[in-house]
Amino acid sequence: MIRTFIDAGVLIIAARGGSVGAERASNVLKDQNREFASSIFLKLEILPKAIYNKRTAEVKLYEAYFNVVTYWATDTEQIIENAYKECAQYGLGAMDALHISAALSVGAVEFLTYEKPEKSIFRTKSIQIISIFPESN
Repeated sequence: MIRTFIDAGVLIIAARGGSVGAERASNVLKDQNREFASSIFLKLEILPKAIYNKRTAEVKLYEAYFNVVTYWATDTEQIIENAYKECAQYGLGAMDALHISAALSVGAVEFLTYEKPEKSIFRTKSIQIISIFPESN
């Protein structure tokens, strides 16, 4: 099993559907060879806004995903401290660094994103970053 941390963009594109990216994202989420890791940071990034905007189908997909997550990053103090180091060392944005740090804290071996390969998140050397953005493959 591949322990995988999914970035917000992958879940968002899967929920909104109708594109090559959405198909790739859905395939990842259905992959039986993966076990998923997540954190409250990811949940906060995507779920409340979908709830507020009454995007019911999107909310259902997010909740279904969070219900199958096997590994939850819970040591928020340590995650924040390590995220700060990621930001300083690799120039990552704060939320990306929090996600990377959370992924590392639960032993994820890959981080799937919908970001283009030229984005700052790809500068980290802490975990393998894989983009499912259609032009990146």
